[in-house]
Amino acid sequence: LDSFESIKCLLDCLKSEGYRIEKLYERGDDLAKDILSRVTCDQRWLTPERMAEKAEAVAGEELYGEWYRNLPEDIKKKMSEDWGEIPGDIFVHDKKMLFPGLVNGNVFITIQPPRGYLENIDKVYHDFYLSPPHHYLAHYRWIKYVFKADVVMHVGKHGSLEWLPGKALGLSDTCYPDLAIMDLPNVYPYIINDPSEGTQAKRRSYCCIIDHLTPVFSNADLYEDLAKVENLLNDYSISKREDPGKLDILRPMIWEAVCEADLDKDLDITEEKAFSDFDGFLEQLHAYLSELADTMINDGLHVMGCVPEKERMVEFLVQLTRLSNGDVPSLREAILKADGYSYDELLENRGKVLPQFGGKTGGQIIAEAHEKALLLVKELAEKGFNKDCVESSIQSLLGRFDPEINKVLIYICSNLVPSICQVTDEIDASITAFSGGFVPPGPSGAPTRGQADILPTGRNFYSVDPRKIPSPAAWETGRKLGDSLLERYLSETGNYPETVGIIIWGGSTMRTKGDDVAEVLYLMGVKPVWSKGSGEVSGLEIIPHSELGRPRIDVVPRISGFFRDSFPNLVELMDEAARMVAALEEPPETNILRRNVLRDMDEYMKEGMTKEDAFREATFRIFGCPPGTYGAGVSELVESKNWKTQEDLGNSYIRYSSHAYGKGSYGKQRISAFRNVLSRMEVTVKNEDSREYDMMSCTDYYNYYGGLIVAAKTVRGKLPYAIVGDSADPKRIKMRTTFEEAKHVLRSRLTNPKWLEGMKRHGYKGAGDISHMMDVILGWDATAEVIDDWMYDRVAHKFALDPEMQKWMKEVNPYALQNILDKLLEAISRGMW
Repeated sequence: LDSFESIKCLLDCLKSEGYRIEKLYERGDDLAKDILSRVTCDQRWLTPERMAEKAEAVAGEELYGEWYRNLPEDIKKKMSEDWGEIPGDIFVHDKKMLFPGLVNGNVFITIQPPRGYLENIDKVYHDFYLSPPHHYLAHYRWIKYVFKADVVMHVGKHGSLEWLPGKALGLSDTCYPDLAIMDLPNVYPYIINDPSEGTQAKRRSYCCIIDHLTPVFSNADLYEDLAKVENLLNDYSISKREDPGKLDILRPMIWEAVCEADLDKDLDITEEKAFSDFDGFLEQLHAYLSELADTMINDGLHVMGCVPEKERMVEFLVQLTRLSNGDVPSLREAILKADGYSYDELLENRGKVLPQFGGKTGGQIIAEAHEKALLLVKELAEKGFNKDCVESSIQSLLGRFDPEINKVLIYICSNLVPSICQVTDEIDASITAFSGGFVPPGPSGAPTRGQADILPTGRNFYSVDPRKIPSPAAWETGRKLGDSLLERYLSETGNYPETVGIIIWGGSTMRTKGDDVAEVLYLMGVKPVWSKGSGEVSGLEIIPHSELGRPRIDVVPRISGFFRDSFPNLVELMDEAARMVAALEEPPETNILRRNVLRDMDEYMKEGMTKEDAFREATFRIFGCPPGTYGAGVSELVESKNWKTQEDLGNSYIRYSSHAYGKGSYGKQRISAFRNVLSRMEVTVKNEDSREYDMMSCTDYYNYYGGLIVAAKTVRGKLPYAIVGDSADPKRIKMRTTFEEAKHVLRSRLTNPKWLEGMKRHGYKGAGDISHMMDVILGWDATAEVIDDWMYDRVAHKFALDPEMQKWMKEVNPYALQNILDKLLEAISRGMW
């Protein structure tokens, strides 16, 4: 979300509705500059005296002293232990608290106060329940009691309020979110594809959600040196048919272009190997480039209430119909089917030229189908998305009528376009919420994963019924994910893994209805039993070994704090599955989980445990952070630079994540049990259910998954085989290593001019989001070692060293450029680059 431009639009609307707004802004960047001219949450650039001069919101001793005295005694004691006596030393000058932001008529535009992690990093390392600083609670009290706000809006997802320590549900006056927000009405715009964090905000900050649209998505396409290689490949293909004499000239040219683009590193191939089977090498190269070009990426950011226009609307509609939506077929597949092709056959032969492909590769035919889809939708756009024009558009572009294509295009005209145009409801619903009106509910999910029917936005979204997870459809996807993971590992090693660690988040569980949980059960050799009629999961059933056809795998889910809070039934389900499998009287070669449990039981009984207690201790498989807390303990160390070795990061992750969940244990710390499973963790996996997100989207990815990888290395002495599962198309699962996925994201998105130009449209916010990618890149390399020197080289050139980019960043957001350079220098100083 472009938060500054969205607030600018909200201010315009508030003014027209009669709210007292003294200043309107031509652009969101003008608002950003106005905010930066006051106190912000960054203390690095101003002295306390200058901050005091710039502060519009101030609280003296009398005010904050009264606020503090009214807090519960236990809270006062804890905050004083963590931060010293009030007022502490965060944004304090002459015993006055200074708050960021500016007053604009009856609107106070502020920045959420610092959570305190970076200001008290040593405390973070030892205290799971670090309280927010005195300044944090005082900030919200200034809003309520001094500014006298009637309502608060938090713009921009994943704030800190809803993640403060306290109960998961039914918060009391000793829970920090409740202490902060008090009884202030809270309105929260949230992206429609993140139901988990939105639900968290509802439960723990009592907000009314106003869901907003995702950014526009489009294909990555090829660019610069990648496009040069692709052009040479096309020349080679033509010459092979029409002028074979040129092939000897083209081969070294192709290899030189491949090396200039560093594609030899992507494909892990040497010159000798490439030239020993050049046609095979070209097939591999064609397939790789085709997949990169066909990857969906975001084109800029969303602005609340703004309808995508022209080409961006066309691109978005094509991505929304890339997969089938209910009984509406995939536009891409319908076009290919009409042309006589099987989409799956083309995917299997992306880089191959087969006789039935008419001298083209499978990837080229897929690309042509994508272009036809764009042309069809573009023609409809020019005709105002009039459904009466659908049939003639099909005839004019394809030369014939096709009922399946017709069905998709009618769906676009009748359903999708009107729903997207209702994006104006995002602003209208916000105004309604401000005036205490009713905001209608609506579903949530990933629109490009065959869920476009969840639109329109501007609704107070809801999520799922936990009792129906995993759904039968999720079970099928989970099985495919499990089989694909094992196939990939078997092809690399020839063995089944001793233990698989898997990251499970609440968001993906809500979007997919339980793909990850289903995978855990399936790998263990257990399947859900659903009640007829209700569809609720009523129990578990052991899959016979004869049916399973492989060993039962030992699986260790590392769950997020939100998953723990939202899905206690699934925690119990997975725990029950582990205990069921461990109790099966099966030989060790067919039941790896039982084999590991028996080994650990022997150790525990030697230490004096009873057999029953040893069995329970040895069967703990679900681990997470302590009750009432959230996170993994890695990103805080990386962001504060408060680490020296990977073991520092791994040990912090183990401290945070060694809390066992299951029968008889709600988050009790079991460091020994967790280290035992880590010692056998040969494989780790985190699945991505949509290309609307990827492993570089935010720091949570390396915090949780990179943290698990480095924790396993800390205990085992070597990195696990780390995998990213891609179920963006649930019918066609892909498995990449984290290194492969990092390269894929870097190529398709991060260094892609198309993505960078999209972000540049958003000025200050766009530059900040580009800069944030450096934080994520550094975190991933620190934990999982997935960023090679050539990758740093390319990112450095694109983000900072390119003269045009450097000039633009200096103009719109010099702080973003400073952060990029800071992270690059840190990578050098740590020997990572």
